Amino acid sequence: MNNNALSTIIAYHEASKHRLDGYAPGPGNLDWANQPDPFRRYAGTQLCKLPLCATPVQISFSEVRSGRRQTLAAINLANLATLLELSLGLSAWKEYGGSRWALRCNPSSGNLHPTEGYVLAAARDGLASGVHHYVSYDHTLERRAEADSDWGSEFADGFVLILTSIYWREAWKYGLRAYRYCQHDCGHALAAVSYAAATLGWRAQVLEKWYDAPLAALTGVAHTGEFAEHESEAVDVALWIGCGNVPRSLDTAQTAAALASGLNFVGQANHLSARHVHWAGIDAVHLAAERPVPHSSSLTLSTQWPPLAVIDCLQNADALIRQRRSAVGFDGTTAMSAERWFTMLDALLPRPRLPPWEIWQRLPRVHLILFVHRVIGVAPGVYLFLRDKSVMSTLRQAIREDADWAEVPGAPRHLGLFRLFAGDVRDAARLISCHQDIAADSCFSLGMLAELETALNEGAWHYRELFHEAGMIGQVLYLEAEAAGLRGTGIGCYFDDVLHSMLGLSGHAWQSLYHFTIGGALDDPRLRTLPPYAHLSGRKKY
Repeated sequence: MNNNALSTIIAYHEASKHRLDGYAPGPGNLDWANQPDPFRRYAGTQLCKLPLCATPVQISFSEVRSGRRQTLAAINLANLATLLELSLGLSAWKEYGGSRWALRCNPSSGNLHPTEGYVLAAARDGLASGVHHYVSYDHTLERRAEADSDWGSEFADGFVLILTSIYWREAWKYGLRAYRYCQHDCGHALAAVSYAAATLGWRAQVLEKWYDAPLAALTGVAHTGEFAEHESEAVDVALWIGCGNVPRSLDTAQTAAALASGLNFVGQANHLSARHVHWAGIDAVHLAAERPVPHSSSLTLSTQWPPLAVIDCLQNADALIRQRRSAVGFDGTTAMSAERWFTMLDALLPRPRLPPWEIWQRLPRVHLILFVHRVIGVAPGVYLFLRDKSVMSTLRQAIREDADWAEVPGAPRHLGLFRLFAGDVRDAARLISCHQDIAADSCFSLGMLAELETALNEGAWHYRELFHEAGMIGQVLYLEAEAAGLRGTGIGCYFDDVLHSMLGLSGHAWQSLYHFTIGGALDDPRLRTLPPYAHLSGRKKY
């Protein structure tokens, strides 16, 4: 255990908290003239224009979430294009007045999109073997490096997708707290990729043994001279995406290093902003949370849950994925049924063969504190949902003695769901979420409570993985809300320690890492919605 790294992470976590007497350090006024370009491009690279999906995928969202697999899609360029389009691609354009901005299938804090994607693929269908950067605006792959062989044996049955983060995109608006939001967005993207893969009958799985150093070499982000100052990228995670489990030949750290050794990178990254504000605290936590050479772990999932309950959503999975939005306001009247609420929570249990949880085999470390406002048949109040019941005794000792710990009538027995406090909690939810009405006008809102000290004792890099887990939970909630005819939104602005104090928690054993809310959304009639790729009207479709 690296005590210096742990101290740095705890110091960052404390410094980046919002408090009632002051927000975390930020830029103050936004410098709109220097808002970062949301699209990374590399000048001097060869382009592969990807076809656009013209035919809906023939599987409903209900089938995808319950693990039903349609016939495996072929490993080819067209289906890779679909995967990218439904995970990191554009979902729509919005217009208001003279402003126009893109939305994407993967959510992002402030719609700033720090997450980038790099595809490692064998030569097929006109795509050269090597490393390619995905540009969502153009739905194009830029070849950053050609492999010194065809990579056919390594990538016969799939692809590797490596996710990276550009911290500056979030830091421009959010300052020191931006590191947290970049990790949330990586989690959003992980879940988005898993759902997209499932629409093709594929699986997406984290390459656990591919640590940060070879990932930086494989993506070219280790070549810092190709990026403007303060605009470099940090590696997050590598995924195997294909027809089955990770091939044994790829499932080693040595393979990642060997693949990187024969690459010569080309291309110069575009400048995202003319001026920058440097946040040394982000640099420090980034270094402290780097993932080293992996070591073996005995931590595996052993809990068995009943099959996930079926929902009455016949909408095609791709249509629902594209319609996902972040609500900007709620009507304060819409209620949801208890049955749908239970089903929504059930989808958050990490069943290892269902998307998105099949993407990694981790013990769940993030649990939910729920503020129930308008769930029919469920009394308003504060509730706890344990995604792993084994931590119940530990958390029960940490939470206030006057908590009820009452079972919830009608809840499935396998859900670790308890009412802690009864009563109208709208004002408390609003206060905790930086005085935002969206936390009180919804059906319910929540805070994601993580086992911080337990995770950090297993390795400092687990700090960022806790945020990834929280982001994955967020993406599940986004899609479950859409399937229920509701809408969700992530809440990054909340007073961390106000929630902890309400529960009677002290120290760093339990920390809130992300908040969320779901309800009946208020749409802004002034906004005009346009198709995502109308600007590519001449692009080939399939």
